[in-house]
Amino acid sequence: MINFFVLRGVLSFVLIVLNTLFCFVPVIILAVLKGGLPFPRVRAVLNVILDRIATFWIGVNNINQRYFGRSAIDVTGVNAFEKNEWYMITANHQSWVDILILQRLFNRRIPFIKFFLKRELIWVPFIGLAWWALEFPFMKRYSPELLKKRPELKGKDIEVTKKACEKFQYFPVSIMNFLEGTRFTEEKHRQQSNQYKHLLTPKAGGLSFALNAMNGKLHQLIDVTIVYPEGIPSFFDYLCGNVPKIKVHIRMMPIEPALLGDYQNDAEYRAYFQQWVNDLWLQKDQQFEYLLQAEAKGDER
Repeated sequence: MINFFVLRGVLSFVLIVLNTLFCFVPVIILAVLKGGLPFPRVRAVLNVILDRIATFWIGVNNINQRYFGRSAIDVTGVNAFEKNEWYMITANHQSWVDILILQRLFNRRIPFIKFFLKRELIWVPFIGLAWWALEFPFMKRYSPELLKKRPELKGKDIEVTKKACEKFQYFPVSIMNFLEGTRFTEEKHRQQSNQYKHLLTPKAGGLSFALNAMNGKLHQLIDVTIVYPEGIPSFFDYLCGNVPKIKVHIRMMPIEPALLGDYQNDAEYRAYFQQWVNDLWLQKDQQFEYLLQAEAKGDER
């Protein structure tokens, strides 16, 4: 006998694939056309069209999630946003589901979200090429061992960050940065032995370089805390409807001029920014615990 939840997950996944294929063709055609045109204004218009196609893709996926996944998302905090503002978004990272949740919460409410992605993800079938066409920033991380052998690579990842963000200055955009740099696991958490109960150590450098690369265009930071009360789900768990409740808290804060500076060469600024990020993450850790405790008390009633 076929498990009903598995069948629901398979149908949901098939619909996502069909939606992706439907949107993939025009995205790639427009990306190739854009790459061959030397006219900045025309390229800018094509960027807007590409983002709208991606927004449509997300909208269809959101309908899919509501019908098949049926997860109840309990959202607290800030609820008012502007479509013509530049935003930096941060969030804790536990699962691929995080991305679906963020897209579900913010699609058509803020400018299209561009994610910082690991360079290896460009090889994901169809989606990788679509991310490239939509000019998502692909980051290449270098291990400390490799940097010792090849010191000329030091700072190359930062140059990529700056170059990617420079493209986002000319029309409203939302830039997403998972500060932890990787998904949370208990093993990673144990290895870090950090001060956070529910989070991995944030990496301040990438956020600083992104803020500075935008030359003051980013005025607001949206900080999102995502909690899965019944444990971190897999992507397929979510599609199957095995994630009954998700708790999300959203807060927004201004990006003050003091948060801009030379992270590489100004030691005083670097220490200040690292402390600011650490404080942000401590507050997020406390919010995470509060959401867990509130859910537990709700279950007891």
